[in-house]
Amino acid sequence: MFNKKLFYGMMVGSSILATSCSEKSTNSMWNDKNPFFEVSTLPYQTADFSKIKNEDFKPALLQGMAEQLVEINKIADNSEAPTFENTLVEIEKSGQLLTRVNHVFGLLTGANTNETLQVVEEEMSPKFAAHSDAIYLNDKLFQRVKTLHDNKKSLNLDKESSRLLDVYYQRFELAGANLSTAQKDELKKLNGEIASLETKFSNQLLKGTKSGGVIFSKEELAGLSDADLEAFKQADGTYLISLLNTTQQPELQNMTNAASRKKLFDAAWIRTEKKDENDTRATILTLVKKRAEKAKLLGFSNYAEWNLQDQMAQNPTAAKGILNQMIPAATAMAQKDAKEFEALAKKENSSNTLTAADWNYYAEKVRKEKYDIDENEMKPYFVLDSVVENGIFFMAKELYGITFKKRTDIPTWHEDVKVYELFNEDGSQLGLFYTDYFKRDSKQGGAWMSNLVEQSHLFGTKPVIYNVGNYTKPANGQPALISYDDVVTTFHEFGHALHGFFANQKYPTLSGTNVSRDFVEFPSQFHEHYVTEPSILKNYAKHYETGAVIPDALVEKMKKASNFNKGYSLTELLSAAALDLSWHTVSVDKPIVSVDEFEKQALVDNKTNLSQVPPRYRSSYFSHIFGGGYAAGYFAYIWAEMLDHDAYEWTLENGGMTRKNGQILRDKVFSQGNSDDLNTIYKNFRGKKPSIEPMLKYHGLK
Repeated sequence: MFNKKLFYGMMVGSSILATSCSEKSTNSMWNDKNPFFEVSTLPYQTADFSKIKNEDFKPALLQGMAEQLVEINKIADNSEAPTFENTLVEIEKSGQLLTRVNHVFGLLTGANTNETLQVVEEEMSPKFAAHSDAIYLNDKLFQRVKTLHDNKKSLNLDKESSRLLDVYYQRFELAGANLSTAQKDELKKLNGEIASLETKFSNQLLKGTKSGGVIFSKEELAGLSDADLEAFKQADGTYLISLLNTTQQPELQNMTNAASRKKLFDAAWIRTEKKDENDTRATILTLVKKRAEKAKLLGFSNYAEWNLQDQMAQNPTAAKGILNQMIPAATAMAQKDAKEFEALAKKENSSNTLTAADWNYYAEKVRKEKYDIDENEMKPYFVLDSVVENGIFFMAKELYGITFKKRTDIPTWHEDVKVYELFNEDGSQLGLFYTDYFKRDSKQGGAWMSNLVEQSHLFGTKPVIYNVGNYTKPANGQPALISYDDVVTTFHEFGHALHGFFANQKYPTLSGTNVSRDFVEFPSQFHEHYVTEPSILKNYAKHYETGAVIPDALVEKMKKASNFNKGYSLTELLSAAALDLSWHTVSVDKPIVSVDEFEKQALVDNKTNLSQVPPRYRSSYFSHIFGGGYAAGYFAYIWAEMLDHDAYEWTLENGGMTRKNGQILRDKVFSQGNSDDLNTIYKNFRGKKPSIEPMLKYHGLK
């Protein structure tokens, strides 16, 4: 997952750490001891977490917004005729303090939050929305941008500058710049309410997930490994399994006690549906209504129509189209598997029925029986540090010539965080990379990538990037053994990181991962293909005790089992994507009174209503769409997967994993950012439009 928790609404100005300190203001908020008011002197201008305190954020955020509004008003009030330099470039330069603090604030509220930061986040979210409105609904500023856009042909702009002008003009239009004054006032109110609701949802979900952890006795956890038991053990002798932000929980596949499986599954299922302060359903109903009202105000039938204009898909019809091509075959595969798993359950006990809580358990048993392989057989070969240093870094070296060096001299936000410096093939500096992989109560669920500093030739900055995960932390002194799925996630998130590291743009707005949702997941998903590339796999998959390389026989089993249970994994993903579009294609005139009933009917309408295969995320804990910026955009994973399989097909047609192919990918795709139309970027690389055929074949759907 890609995550830019900057501020609500569309980011204006540089989303980058400035190279020079913002001019000091006489505003009373200024405090020379606040670390954000000076550019960091650490390498790459990365944040100095040894100096940052909770109380630093609010004054720095308020000061940052105040400074940017002064800068924006100066641009808007300029009596000189608008030029690209005195308007667009100046907008790019604005907000440097705000960007500096927001990158860190977004990191900590996602990866290491606390009650103080949550209070600040809830207080600031409507202010962020109002700040964005103050810029994008500034008519004098819009008229300057519009004048430039209307006369673009006479400006003789280079390709990237021309793209920047198009992007800003579209952002202003999407933000409501063409509305009347009264409509703008109404929109500002809606934006503030929406921002507050999104923050409220995120904080409710975090607290609900934290409190939803399940206590077990050792006997109840029969089937789990000794290492897992040790990791879950509490001081009082009980065992606590914390929840991941997905419907299924990884421990279910090994738990032999059916009652324990139900206990854990149900806890995940209702984590935010307990009719308490963490119940998200009322928040969702209000949020969806407000988004629909916003869409109508802006002249659209529904929120998806408005929000998808700047995506590759461009509209909900195209987004639904790609899902509809896959749902029938995926659900048919899942139903076929269900019959087989049900038969096994009844073989064990004639009264058994297959439930969603049992699916992964019986799937694992069938996988062992069919392919003689189980997760516990693979895990000893997947040591997290080796996956990172001998897996993803080795892949980066073989494909792109990238090397790394561990840094222990740079402060971090938590003791679990590690820091690496990356270098290009010629030895030049590429950027700084943080990893934060272990789950904790202060961290949002899931896995993601984002920046602390973004690449920009305008500011002369190189990227500082972090990856966050939620893997189980081992007991003291034990290696971190992760599942095969976690290995894939590690490669995925590093693919996002490479997209950011390879950025080569002048303007931060267009740099690196600042692309549409249905493109941003392409580089990350593309790099998942190299998890099992023989030369890479053999380099990182070594037994944690003996050092033995993963046996060929086990690798062969993994390959044979690669499409096993694919019907389930595809259906839960497609179901979630279709559910998202259902929520965001609702018109404002259609009242929704129950989240549960709406979800149930949406699954029926989308033909994904399989009781044993629930969506990957239910509405009540669907953080991507109600708190994470993917509203009407969760389909992006499928769209981007079409791109990634088509691009990987290109590598196979051209000799596979070679340094030459890696350089072509870097130069033509992964370094392009948003410097051109994304469909054009892909077509220029591939020589044609992307085909869905490689993806369908990969999943066994064709």
